[in-house]
Amino acid sequence: MPLPVEPEIGDIVFIRVTVRPFLEVASATRSWTNHVGIVIGERGGEPLIAESTFPLSRVTTMSRFLARSDRGACVIARLKQPLDAAQRRRLVEAAMRRIGVVYDTGFNLASRRQFCSRFVREVVRDATRIVLGDVETFDMLLRRNPDHPLGFWKIWYFGRIPWRRRTVTPASLLGSGALRVVEDTREGVENVSEGDDPDSV
Repeated sequence: MPLPVEPEIGDIVFIRVTVRPFLEVASATRSWTNHVGIVIGERGGEPLIAESTFPLSRVTTMSRFLARSDRGACVIARLKQPLDAAQRRRLVEAAMRRIGVVYDTGFNLASRRQFCSRFVREVVRDATRIVLGDVETFDMLLRRNPDHPLGFWKIWYFGRIPWRRRTVTPASLLGSGALRVVEDTREGVENVSEGDDPDSV
């Protein structure tokens, strides 16, 4: 199904993957979104998305990317500062340098591996010097959501949650003041999180 808005290089595409670890990320951050990729071009008229995913970061088509989202829904955000030709070129180069990197299941900003929000954040930063989202520790994230059950994360981290680990989340990127939402197809999706009003992002 074609999107009403024509995606451009540098557009950031937020989705909601229904696999358990990703759903836990959404719940912990009180957000609908739990995965993110970035548009780096097109092939045969279809946008191409660069993303950090398991097991390796890669380039995929928009249709395949959206097929992994709950009901195919997405939010597309665009930098408020328009990209010039040199920035678009640098953005594509920055993304391609990160293709084939192993996925970091520990969501560690200091790791040599990658995870989705870090991937997009660093690609945009390298190309434009614009920094999206906030770096937060696990402790900071969960203090804002004290009712979130920790059972899954205790298992995920083998009994010891790394409270001081620095990370960045899809929700933090989506909330960045440097972005504006140009497309939101979540209307009618029943499980939009209570804290993530489609009209407020």
